[in-house]
Amino acid sequence: MISLADYYHNLCKGPADPALPDKFAKYQNELLAWNSQFNLTAIRSPEEIETRHFMDSLSLLPVIQQHKAHSLIDIGSGAGFPGIPLKIADPSLHVVLVESVEKKAAFCRHIIQTLGLENAEVVTERAEAFGQNKRYREQFDCAVARAVAALPVLLEYLLPLVRLGGIAIAQKSTSVDDEVLQARNACAVLGGGEMHIEPVVIPGVDAERNLVVIEKIKSTPAVYPRRVGLPAKKPL
Repeated sequence: MISLADYYHNLCKGPADPALPDKFAKYQNELLAWNSQFNLTAIRSPEEIETRHFMDSLSLLPVIQQHKAHSLIDIGSGAGFPGIPLKIADPSLHVVLVESVEKKAAFCRHIIQTLGLENAEVVTERAEAFGQNKRYREQFDCAVARAVAALPVLLEYLLPLVRLGGIAIAQKSTSVDDEVLQARNACAVLGGGEMHIEPVVIPGVDAERNLVVIEKIKSTPAVYPRRVGLPAKKPL
């Protein structure tokens, strides 16, 4: 199977940092150790961690680099995906991870410290409350999330955090066309432009993978995101 370094090279058309394989190996070892106690992820084999977590996370890199993003917010990061792999691959990124489950947030802090990742922070908070924090609202070049919610709900978490001209990226699998149709109203209300679907291929993963990329073209009304639980209960 293709290595992480080769996968990075194919994505970015350049050599990976020589330290990249070692950092991902440490990340994997720590994830396996913590997962045996805290059940951070259902993916438990080293091979699947490499493909379904690490490579899947890195698949966002070309879009992030194309849009020259320097700051990234990862909503519902879980055990650090996709934010920490993206930070490892591009150390210049300023990365904030938002995770509401304390044990998962604690693991992310541990990994950041273990790998010596600078300009990275973890916030234990619900996405709805975080989106109303003036320190972070409309401050990021890029907001990302995967496997968090249906697209209309996800856009209410992401777009309030994106600056004008920045982008939101939602990682999606099958039925992405239907989700995009369902999210048109939410996208318009929240300040998003046209939604672009970009298929991605993950070596060793047969499941369909897509990135939904949305540029922020106008400010999000102050009322969004709504209070905790409401976006999921009553999607726009």
